[in-house]
Amino acid sequence: MTKIELYDTTLRDGAQGEGVNFSLDDKVLIARRLDEMGFDFIEGGFPLSNPKDAEFFERLKKEPLKNSKACAFGMTRRRGVKAADDPGMKALLGSETPVVTIVGKTSDFHVAEVLRVSEQENIDMIAETIAYFVSQGREVVYDCEHFFDGWKSNPAYAAKTIQAAAQAGALRIVMCDTNGGTLPEEIARFTKEAAAAVDTPLGIHTHNDCELAVANSLAAVDAGAVHVQGTINGLGERCGNADLISIAANLALKKEGYEVLSPKKIARLSELSGYVYEIGNLLRRINQPFVGPSAFAHKGGMHVHAVNRVAHSYEHIPPETVGNERRILVSELSGRSNIIATATKLGLAEDADLMNRVLEEIVNRENRGYQYEAAEASFALLVRKLAGTFVPHFTLEKYHVTSENQGAGATTEATVKLHVHDEVEHRVAEGDGPINALDAALRKALKAHYPKLAQMSLVDYKVRVINSEAATAASVRVVIESRDESDGETWGTVGVDENVIQASWEALVDSIEYKLCKDEG
Repeated sequence: MTKIELYDTTLRDGAQGEGVNFSLDDKVLIARRLDEMGFDFIEGGFPLSNPKDAEFFERLKKEPLKNSKACAFGMTRRRGVKAADDPGMKALLGSETPVVTIVGKTSDFHVAEVLRVSEQENIDMIAETIAYFVSQGREVVYDCEHFFDGWKSNPAYAAKTIQAAAQAGALRIVMCDTNGGTLPEEIARFTKEAAAAVDTPLGIHTHNDCELAVANSLAAVDAGAVHVQGTINGLGERCGNADLISIAANLALKKEGYEVLSPKKIARLSELSGYVYEIGNLLRRINQPFVGPSAFAHKGGMHVHAVNRVAHSYEHIPPETVGNERRILVSELSGRSNIIATATKLGLAEDADLMNRVLEEIVNRENRGYQYEAAEASFALLVRKLAGTFVPHFTLEKYHVTSENQGAGATTEATVKLHVHDEVEHRVAEGDGPINALDAALRKALKAHYPKLAQMSLVDYKVRVINSEAATAASVRVVIESRDESDGETWGTVGVDENVIQASWEALVDSIEYKLCKDEG
């Protein structure tokens, strides 16, 4: 088995992606989780570039990583300056990380046009920088910027740069597809040529501009690279970096002869992916391979029928091997298999007539704008209602919402009048908007009867116009996502109406009813 090192650069290269902004605490939390997962290297940033990165390394000094090697990132020494005198080198040493990652120029074009130094000076900058850190007891990972572009244009000079790095004592020489424009067959060929030029183990660092970052990383591994750099969820500049989630899963589950994270850690990849999205306040990519919510979601009736008989007929791996789960989507494209698969959880799948009625109702409702793919809780309640097994926990007599603006900003107040257990609850609450106020008033009315509702929180709220040609008279679809803090379960509910408040009320009531049904078992 060949050990493949996973080098995570989410906190540095990933943070350069548009819309990504990790706080200091975010960076520390993510680093701790990566350390717990057993990643080999965790790059924390460039300590000279900003106070946040410098403070990050100060945090690690006080509480070092337990399993992973922390890496501080920087560039080769400046031209005409000794390594020991360069402020960047001093900052890297001051970080006190066991590993220093240095990026240098491989392409003769970049040496001439960007650095504006001679080719020999560039080689000296590489060699002297690496040798300096080795002399200070640091391990050095050398990132060859624009490696593949440089190897294409002038392979002889590119070889001299990595040979200088190897002779200076680099631990790993990492070939970077900085522009993300290289194809897998080129990656494999140049990796083999680089391996013939140096004895130092090679690594790969790819970008996803041609949507080939993962494929290119795997091609490099097959060609001899033993070290893979990337980010969690493929975060990064432009189109992103190679996604270490997919790389780890492919190496562990799809390819033979490679050792990466342990099977127990591979089974936590979905958890890790979601954790980084959550900490970074980022939107999850639902169709992300292996770990996305849609990665094992089945909608077409024929597919669901086959999966119910033989799971691997439409699934390349069991979802649980990466910590994911199978989802059966219900829509107008569904067949009886989808309905049965979902209704089985409710113990109602044996009623063929009910299944036909459910399918007919789903089709009718989708014609009116409902969608149940992200509203599994509303679907479960719909099935119970059609089966005659649903008993509402409260009934509405009326609600009233008012908003006013007296020059100091808008204020909203909601009143609800409910019948609960033969009692009338009449409550009023203020909120940041009509839905927030309605939610607050509804909870006030129910909390004495159902105290476990305090465990439920609304985590997302989406509104979509269905028939935009009707302008302000258009129907809207509201989808609410809720979470039960007691067990971490999340669920979605849906409402549709010309009135956005009524659509929201419908989704809100479904969410609460689902929680109450769930608590009853």
